[in-house]
Amino acid sequence: MNIENTSSQMRKGVLEFCILSIIKLGEAYPSDIIDMMKSANLNILEGTLYPLLTRLKNAELLKYRWVESTSGPPRKYFSLTEKGEEFYKELETTWNELANAVKTITNKSK
Repeated sequence: MNIENTSSQMRKGVLEFCILSIIKLGEAYPSDIIDMMKSANLNILEGTLYPLLTRLKNAELLKYRWVESTSGPPRKYFSLTEKGEEFYKELETTWNELANAVKTITNKSK
């Protein structure tokens, strides 16, 4: 088995939750999301982020607004919809249950 593949799959599994967590803090511009992810050692490329944001928007979990920029084209700022807030709460519950279960199991193997 290849550890890089396994690590990559584990990261992909939590990517959506992490992105929604960042946006839950307040409106977010995609480069801000990338920066926050990088600061947490979860590197994400624009080519991965933008399709994910579009998918979340199409699922009505996110909305965006355009903001004029003095240094270039207008910027899209993303925020959670009501449906997104509910979805986030469910994801958070699932994550906490999963993290606790994994912690319980892995602590027994030490």
